[in-house]
Amino acid sequence: HRWPHLHIPEFSLLFSLTYPLTPSPFSFLPSKVWDALTGDELHSFEHKHIVRACAFSKDTHLLLTGGMEKILRVYDLNKPDVAPKELDKSPGSVRTVAWLHNDQTILSSCTDTGGVRLWDVRSEKIVQTLETKGPVTSAEVSQDGRFITTADGSSVKFWDANHFGLVKSYDMSFIVESASLEPKSGSKFIAGGEDMWVHVFDFLTGEEITCNKGHHGPVHCVRFAPGGESYASGSEDGTIRIWQLSPPNVDAEEAVDTNGKPKAGAEEIACKIEGFHIAKEEKAGE
Repeated sequence: HRWPHLHIPEFSLLFSLTYPLTPSPFSFLPSKVWDALTGDELHSFEHKHIVRACAFSKDTHLLLTGGMEKILRVYDLNKPDVAPKELDKSPGSVRTVAWLHNDQTILSSCTDTGGVRLWDVRSEKIVQTLETKGPVTSAEVSQDGRFITTADGSSVKFWDANHFGLVKSYDMSFIVESASLEPKSGSKFIAGGEDMWVHVFDFLTGEEITCNKGHHGPVHCVRFAPGGESYASGSEDGTIRIWQLSPPNVDAEEAVDTNGKPKAGAEEIACKIEGFHIAKEEKAGE
């Protein structure tokens, strides 16, 4: 299956692409790591407050966590009994975390403060801040390492991950909780939020291509599969939905409905993931 190591808590979607470990930033004090194939718990790292975000390093040897303590912790999974490295200068409780620059830089955002902060791992200091008007609820580094995709308020922004300049910014008609850039061609991006729909947009123009309906609560997280052929959404309604992009060889006439609007590109994938039911999707217009 193309989603072998999928983990979708309330606030994030996370994949381990090289070996089957799955971390959990659910709203309880320990941060746990499981074997995603057997369900066996491998590690449990205690925290003093709620953990809201976590991320594997590129080589999956390191686990980064952040939450209500306003501390970023880096655990060495090869030495789980060793105390983690701590970066404790976060200006607020941590909402999102990610690695970039071959794990030499850490990205984080806060629940109550705008901006995305970039930390140098060696010096343990903030070296750059990407300024936003509101708190950033989602931050993703593209698969090729070129872009950082963020969501704040009703805005989706794309930043140069090496020079940190703003590349594109699109204002949406809804409050955005999460956004993700298609990992292969980078020609599309998805966004979900308070309107309960999952939208697909053209990266170059910002025009909406598809709108997928089916969730019955705000969409807290969206992410593309590593191959870009499908994407997942997690909602407050307790469901995880996996949507498939329209096949590239679909005829132009088949790709639009009777009103000339693009059809939804979602197809049903029926399965259960740890008690979350991925129900049948309702296509746009239904």
